[in-house]
Amino acid sequence: MSLVSIIIATYNGEKYIGQQIDSILKSSYQDFEIYICDDGSQDRTMDILRKYEEDYPDKIHVKQNENNLGVTLNFLKAICRTTSDYVMLCDQDDIWKIDKIAMTLKRMRHMESQLDKKLPIAVFTDAKVVDAGLNTIEDSFFKASHLNPRKTDLPHLLMENKLIGCTIMINASLRRVIQGFNLPVHAKLHDGWIGLIASSIGKIGYIDETTLLYRQHGNNVVGNQTFISYIKDRISSLKKQKESLHILQRQAQEFLYLYGSIISEENKTIISRFANLSNVSMVQRRLDIIRYGYFKTGLIRNIGLMIII
Repeated sequence: MSLVSIIIATYNGEKYIGQQIDSILKSSYQDFEIYICDDGSQDRTMDILRKYEEDYPDKIHVKQNENNLGVTLNFLKAICRTTSDYVMLCDQDDIWKIDKIAMTLKRMRHMESQLDKKLPIAVFTDAKVVDAGLNTIEDSFFKASHLNPRKTDLPHLLMENKLIGCTIMINASLRRVIQGFNLPVHAKLHDGWIGLIASSIGKIGYIDETTLLYRQHGNNVVGNQTFISYIKDRISSLKKQKESLHILQRQAQEFLYLYGSIISEENKTIISRFANLSNVSMVQRRLDIIRYGYFKTGLIRNIGLMIII
């Protein structure tokens, strides 16, 4: 068994999946295996994957889901099938830098040595944003989005996810938490869910380096959104903003239901108060946001939050 399992979730990814796999195979660190979970592709994705599996039988393993699960459950179920010490998540259309695995693993091991290997830990990085032809759009995902990747405490992550899924590595302790409980129905995205686990019962590490080319194209399930486009989107749709907050609160409610038995009383209170923001008065909502620190990144986002809440 390899030390690192790399999970790729695919769906109709024939156009770029070969480039992604090739970039991983060129990695400076080689003690890994790739587990590809296809979510019912109807293009040539499976043909391409089977050829790679045939060419690299000791490196690449392919499975196709019987039913379409969606990106969140596809990743979380794939994590549950792994047994390695470390798990990395990978999109189907990016390009990994040659030292991505080595750099992330080094930080993970450093954190485990400083803290406790039994502690659930997630490590994530920045990404360079590129277009379909790999031309640079932004040198940094976080700078372009005006997001602060260092604000990964539980209150901040309840309100605003910071972890880029395709940059994440988790250790075996965090993997076992996911494996040991029912999978969520209301998780907004797999990376945000992993962030909540690590921030509530473990630790999160951030590497201020870009470890991949984060490709943006018309078929992305979730892509980069610039700060300007974010503001325009929020101004144009008040209803959409409120629904987004309800989704986050529903996620928090389910998170507490599933993991309440292993979360500290202090963190249970933080999660519970967030999940119930819609059930208290307008004044109390704002007081709870300030008291517990349920903030987004930046003054403009938080002014908007206080208006719509």
